[in-house]
Amino acid sequence: MGRLFKSLKNGNKSAFLAAIVNTIIAIIKGGTYMYTGNVAMFAETMHSLGDAANQFFVFIGSALSKRGATNRFPNGFGRLVHLVLLGAVIIVGIMSFETIKEGFSHIFHPTESTGFAINIAVLGAAVLLEAFVLFKAMREIMHDVGDTTSGFGVFLKSFGHLPKAKPATKLVFMEDLVATAGGILAIIAIVISHFTPFHQAEGIASIIIGLMMFFVVGKVFLDNAAGVLGEADEEMEDKIGELALRDPEVKDVVEVVVIKEGEELHVELEVEVDPSLTVAQADDIKDRLEEKIMQEKGVTDVTIEFDEDDGVLRWEKQKMQEKTEK
Repeated sequence: MGRLFKSLKNGNKSAFLAAIVNTIIAIIKGGTYMYTGNVAMFAETMHSLGDAANQFFVFIGSALSKRGATNRFPNGFGRLVHLVLLGAVIIVGIMSFETIKEGFSHIFHPTESTGFAINIAVLGAAVLLEAFVLFKAMREIMHDVGDTTSGFGVFLKSFGHLPKAKPATKLVFMEDLVATAGGILAIIAIVISHFTPFHQAEGIASIIIGLMMFFVVGKVFLDNAAGVLGEADEEMEDKIGELALRDPEVKDVVEVVVIKEGEELHVELEVEVDPSLTVAQADDIKDRLEEKIMQEKGVTDVTIEFDEDDGVLRWEKQKMQEKTEK
């Protein structure tokens, strides 16, 4: 048990904060829905419940994925976070379906809800809390990629850095972005329904919120399915290839493979060297390259192989061809 709690300290902080905030928001929204019967509030309750459960599992998965390798699992537990996220999206998918179903029911059988002031107050407070968590996730993304931008620039740059963020941080960002937008949409629908006879607005808002949740489900599923299979990091492969070529004893780079294991990167490198080098000299090259590569962010292990120099420089030609094709 002590080992488990020790592991949890390494969990994704954005996911943990988001789980707590969304649990509180879900309880408040749920109580408000039971009091007012507002269908837009129902949609927001389901949304917050799904997000809270999802982000709690993400926190657990991100913590356990940092456990070290064992004899049974020599590659470590890096991919565990992807498996947890694949399971977590099922919860959001169910919540999305219920939200859309309730929205259609309200469109065909519209009813006027009560408690206009309390609905607006609760949703307004929820939007502020969601926006706070979203901003924390944005800052976490900037930290993941090593960008020191502060202030309003975080809002703009975090979207561009999103593909490079950790899986758990990316999920929190997407869910809270949708949650913030959904809360604003629900407020607009409640205002329209209160001041006009168009009570179907709440049902339409519920459907749109459900569809936004489905978008998150689809995006997270595709990203983490790739992670479970073992996705290559092409940008890091190029970087390590160039790094290896800068070594004076390396004649060419035969192959670089960088596999993402959750938040960790596993590197396999094959280079060409002068065949007349001694074992001791080759070992020095290996140590030198390994030291430099291990300094790259996220790299946890490096495997280096040697081949004899054939006098043909292929790595730079290959990269030039790939850039031309793109």
